[in-house]
Amino acid sequence: MNYRDAGLSDSEYERVKNILGREPNDLETALIGVMWSEHCSYKSTRGLLSQFPQDGPAVVKGPGENAGIVNCGGGWGLVFKVESHNHPSAVAPYQGAATGVGGIIRDILAMGARPVASMDGLFLGSPDSNKSVNLAEGIVDGIAGYGNAVGVPTIGGKTFYDPCFDGNPLVNAFNCGLVRLDSIVSSKTARPGDIAVLLGSKTGRDGIAGASFASRELDEDGRESRPRIQIGDPFEEKLLIECCLDLKEKGLIASMQDMGAAGILSSSSEIAHKSGVGIKIFRERIPLREHMEPWEIFLSESQERMLLIVVPEKMNDVMAMADRYGLECAGVGTIIEGDRYIVVDGGVTAADLPLSILGDVPVIEWPSQEPSDTEERRSLPLGSNSGNPAGDLLRLLGSPSGRERREIWEQYDCQVQLRTAEEPGCPVSAMRLPDSDGLMLFSMEGEPWKCRTDPFNGAAETMAQSLRVLELSGAEALGMTNCLNFPSPENAENFYELSECVRGLAAVCHDMGCPVVSGNVSLYNETPRGAIYPAPLVVTAGLVSHREFYVPSGDMEEGDAICLVGPVSGSLGASRWQMLCGGGSETGPRGATWTYDPEMERAFAERAAATSRKARVRSGRVIAGGGLAVALAKSAIASGIGIEIDMAGFGAYAYDLTYLLFSEGGPRAIYSVQAESLDKFFSIWDGYPALRLGTVRGDLLKIGTEFELSVWELRNAFKEGKPLLRR
Repeated sequence: MNYRDAGLSDSEYERVKNILGREPNDLETALIGVMWSEHCSYKSTRGLLSQFPQDGPAVVKGPGENAGIVNCGGGWGLVFKVESHNHPSAVAPYQGAATGVGGIIRDILAMGARPVASMDGLFLGSPDSNKSVNLAEGIVDGIAGYGNAVGVPTIGGKTFYDPCFDGNPLVNAFNCGLVRLDSIVSSKTARPGDIAVLLGSKTGRDGIAGASFASRELDEDGRESRPRIQIGDPFEEKLLIECCLDLKEKGLIASMQDMGAAGILSSSSEIAHKSGVGIKIFRERIPLREHMEPWEIFLSESQERMLLIVVPEKMNDVMAMADRYGLECAGVGTIIEGDRYIVVDGGVTAADLPLSILGDVPVIEWPSQEPSDTEERRSLPLGSNSGNPAGDLLRLLGSPSGRERREIWEQYDCQVQLRTAEEPGCPVSAMRLPDSDGLMLFSMEGEPWKCRTDPFNGAAETMAQSLRVLELSGAEALGMTNCLNFPSPENAENFYELSECVRGLAAVCHDMGCPVVSGNVSLYNETPRGAIYPAPLVVTAGLVSHREFYVPSGDMEEGDAICLVGPVSGSLGASRWQMLCGGGSETGPRGATWTYDPEMERAFAERAAATSRKARVRSGRVIAGGGLAVALAKSAIASGIGIEIDMAGFGAYAYDLTYLLFSEGGPRAIYSVQAESLDKFFSIWDGYPALRLGTVRGDLLKIGTEFELSVWELRNAFKEGKPLLRR
């Protein structure tokens, strides 16, 4: 195999020869090429990712394992991670999305945890594009088809629309699981003499070299890439889950690893490398669906497979358990002393490599340059004012990224396993914990428009927003996982945006004490038509220690006071109003976003926590996409009651209605407070901006004398907009 066909550059191939002291053979070239791919090695981002804090009081396992684990109390650990399946979903949307769900579930399973909840971050092209709608329908069907059948609920997610994702949708799959802290499975515990066991489906040609495919730009129509798409079987996955958990409970496995990118090669080399041992794989022992070349076997990404490490005396019991579940099972290798990765084919050594050449891939330092049009991106066009605030509010509520997306999440089973505590569509996703009165909350956030115009502050706002939602709801953040979706790092301006976004995320995580326990990087998200906007996605997990401290988002009652905490206005830069009503549909996102302020974020977090425990508030909502007006409207829709806002409460700020109603960013929220609790509420927020804006009453949203809209009109705009899917 030519080294360029394997994805190696001239300089990388020279480095390989220097390390080996010889030319690699064809199989070795293929093995090295895929492990040195961007998707497997993170060679463009490892230096950047070192900025993330990894330690925290709740962290049990951080980066380096299949998924992160935090202590959620009662002897239980929450295992969670998010992964991308972007390129496969662009080429074969149903199978791409379905196998994304299956793959992330196996990452959680590999830690010995039962997968209990999924979420999906979808960044889709314009719903006015037939191609984008076709892709969206396939993606949604794939998520539903796999998740529903495998019996893991989809409890929430995020869906974002922009033409930059036409032809290059992003599918970020999140899963979490529960494991007893005394029964965690590690991928670092293989010992010489142990047997490497393949459990699950036979190996076939689906997904061959998928990792290399995910490490380059998409071609125009994707035909060349279809053989690289994995094919999923959720019913086989269900059997695999139950079998692996049964094996773990009976103490029959020493270690376990999912077979994801680069299949047998990555799982076997990683488990050996992490354990500080070598491994010998016998090609002829690998169960196959068809005749395959050795390099195809090792690079295949056939789904529903796990690599188990088993001590020899337990091998018969493992085989018997696999037979009970009707799963293929074969001992395919041996753990050996040293640091070699050896492939034996028919008694002949076909590959013999140091594990370090597969696991310690050299980092690439790409040039970085601030975009030449930065000043233009960060400037707001003159005349950014609303001439029709009522009409703009309805337009924002009915926009693809702003409207209710029930037609999407109703395709998913959100109640299987009976742990789901909030219906999808709420600002947070909530799950009940076993043996506890507490709740586990998750917030998923992504802000591509803001990251496009102002990468550092846009990413900081993304992370801060994720934390604010948890803080307002009464949760303490335990940890974060992220998926960094970006175009080619080889472009200096792209790499600058990537670097600044990572810096922004890391700054907030450090300042707010939120460790990063796992994550994923997806680069080369671009087609001949153009690149995506920077789209880092974060999922933060938080614990509400007791359900009575949980602050819901739509439980207002007649007579409650509506209070605003935080600055009266944020920024219109790269906001939904700017994009939909302020000319952004023609020019793209414009304007700098909110400037990150760590002191204000900490002040908000402290007071929000105190409010959930000490003040009698009925509900709350963080001000996010669409600004104050949308937050008020969604609260009215969810509660079925109107709100009357007294403009006098804004004082001198009332002069600029556009900023007042539609600006975004910053630690800001609205609360519905019982009248008898107002004094206590304002005492908690003493020293932080806080205003009483009005009262919950009637069936109208009235903004002073500026405009009024009925709750029915608001609900109709939010729920009955242009269909996002053709059903």
